[in-house]
Amino acid sequence: MPRFFTRNEVREHCNEHDAYVSANGLVLDLSHLIQRYKGPTAYLTLPLIRVAGTDITHWFDPSTEDLKKCVDTVTGLETYAQPLGRFVHVPTLAPDRSIDCTYDLPWWKDPQYVIGQLTRKSRKLRIINTLSGHEVTLEVCSEETLSDIVNTRYLFVNAHAHSYTWMRHDDHSRVLDMAKTLDDNGIFDESEEFEAVGLSADFYVPAVHLYFNDDLTVE
Repeated sequence: MPRFFTRNEVREHCNEHDAYVSANGLVLDLSHLIQRYKGPTAYLTLPLIRVAGTDITHWFDPSTEDLKKCVDTVTGLETYAQPLGRFVHVPTLAPDRSIDCTYDLPWWKDPQYVIGQLTRKSRKLRIINTLSGHEVTLEVCSEETLSDIVNTRYLFVNAHAHSYTWMRHDDHSRVLDMAKTLDDNGIFDESEEFEAVGLSADFYVPAVHLYFNDDLTVE
């Protein structure tokens, strides 16, 4: 099951030591790639550092999912478009002994840099612990199951998260299916409807209630 990321999560990784980008619906971690290029070749990482934390889908041709191409005005040869200057793994038009030929695939085609998928849409969820009275609002991905939300987000808030039964109280109270998404559990995201009538997207944030099972699990 792929890990999903919100745009805000990608945005947090925005420097040369911690650099995520999203492209064509995927999230890539370029941190180690950037750290490999030091000394005379460090300039090749500058365009990647500048776009760290952002979406670079516009760099790509949607029909090929490869970088867009253009004609070099000096040589008349076709090359990759480089809006911020030449970057790592882009070949030169002239011979260059400093070119790195140690990789099999350029980073934008190499699955080793892919760490997950960019969410189609993020949404807010209130989680209320009925034992402690503690409430937290999390931004989650619409594709995530409740188990995903626990394992990737809520465990950082409550280390005993797996010791709780998750319930929803609306027209009818019910135990939630942890293998399903919020939508599949009947907890719908109404933020767009609120915005359509001039209300804040967070006018109403749905809540789930957690009930302690007392099974002493800690994960």
